[in-house]
Amino acid sequence: MSRPIRIGTRGSALAMAQATWTRETLASLHPDVEVRIQVISTVGDRVQDRPLHQVGGAGLFTREIERALLEDEVDVAVHSLKDLPALMREGLVLAAVPEREDPRDALICPAGHRLDELPEGATLATGALRRRALLGALRPDLQLAPIRGNLDTRLRKVRELPELDATLVAAAGLSRMGWLDRAVELLDVERFVPAGGQAALGIQVRADDGETLARVAPLTHPATERATAAERAFLARLEAGCHVPVAVHGRWVDGELLLDGVIAALDGAPLLRDQERGAAEDAEAIGLQLAERLLAAGGDEILRSLDLATPEEE
Repeated sequence: MSRPIRIGTRGSALAMAQATWTRETLASLHPDVEVRIQVISTVGDRVQDRPLHQVGGAGLFTREIERALLEDEVDVAVHSLKDLPALMREGLVLAAVPEREDPRDALICPAGHRLDELPEGATLATGALRRRALLGALRPDLQLAPIRGNLDTRLRKVRELPELDATLVAAAGLSRMGWLDRAVELLDVERFVPAGGQAALGIQVRADDGETLARVAPLTHPATERATAAERAFLARLEAGCHVPVAVHGRWVDGELLLDGVIAALDGAPLLRDQERGAAEDAEAIGLQLAERLLAAGGDEILRSLDLATPEEE
C-alpha cells in the first residue's frame, strides 16, 4: 500500500476546516493513499492570558508544527500563510499555495454599523497591530481594545461583552467556517490593506521528501502563489511578519501584479503607502523594490521606533 500522508495542523475550528479541505483534496487526487490529520498544539494556542508579543518570537502558531514535520511525525503542515514566517526554516519548503479566499478584513458589529458609521468613541476590539495602525489613520476617534482567542471566541466576545462595539476579522476565516453572513462590511483592499498572505494557505513539506512534494504540488494556484511570493519578499526585506504595523497585498490588474504596501506607526501616524507593479515572473523583485522604496521614504525610521519584541495575534 502507498505511504500515507499525515497532515499536521493546529486544533482550532478554523485550522481544522483548512486541514480538512487539504485532506479531502489530496484524497481526491490520490484515491489509493490514506490521508489523515494530526492535531498539534502550538504556544500561540496554549497561552491565552497574555498578549502574544509578551509570549515568544515569530512563528507562535507554526513552530511546533514545523518541528513535527522536521522530525518526521507528519508529512505535510497546513498553515494560514500569514502565520508562516517569511524566511523558511531550514529543511522545509513551501510546497503549495492553493487559491486564495477573499483577502478582505471583515467588520463584525452586533449593532449593524459599518466602519464609517460607528459612533464617535465606539470601542473596537483587535489585537492585530496592522489593524490598529490602519484604524488609527482612518478612525482616530475610536477606542481600541485588545482581544485574544480563536475566531469563534472573538466573535462570541464581541457579541456578549457590552463594552465591545465591534471587531475586525479576516473574511476568509468567516467564509471557511460558513459564517460570512455575520459580517456587516468587507473593507476594500485598497482602503484597508490586508496582511501579507492573508486568506491563503501555505502547505509545507520537508525539502528532501520528493514523494510528498509531488503529491501536493497540484494544490498550487499559480496566480495566488505569485502574488503571495511578492508579499513574502516584501516582508522578508523588512524583517517583519504580519503581526507588526505592516501591510502588503498583491492583486492582478490588467494582467499585471499590483502590490500595495504600508509601513505605519502603532497609532497610524505616520503611515507610509506605495505601490509597485510588474509581471508575474518578477514577483519577488516587485516585493523587494516596494520594500526598498518605503524604507527609503521613512519606513526604516518607523520600524526602528517600534518597541516590539514579538508579534501580536492577527
